[in-house]
Amino acid sequence: MAHLATSARLTAHCSKTQAMLLGSGRRLDKIDIREVSIMSIRVSVDHTVRELGVIFDSRLTMGDHVAAVCRSGYYQLHQLRPVVRSLLADGAKAVVHAFISCRLDYCNSLLTGVADCLLRRLQSL
Repeated sequence: MAHLATSARLTAHCSKTQAMLLGSGRRLDKIDIREVSIMSIRVSVDHTVRELGVIFDSRLTMGDHVAAVCRSGYYQLHQLRPVVRSLLADGAKAVVHAFISCRLDYCNSLLTGVADCLLRRLQSL
């Protein structure tokens, strides 16, 4: 039983573990930390990290996440173009709405309070 408990412990994976410092621009500019030790491995400190498909930046502006959502949405629209042309108008609207709205709806509660310019980018999609 003891062997089972020790084998079930979590371990950090060097290539998948990410670290990020959070703070205001002024504070982050004063800090020069490039890597940290976590569970006996060295992890580089990044300006952005991805968790469950959401991209967080060190200032929590969500700008990188919005850019990724827009990029993904426009890519899907481009891929749907040949299919949509062969559908009736109502069917085309339904297909486009289904593909784009699922990208916009995923974790959208994290976008509460983001800058208006970022919301406009999402709305243009």
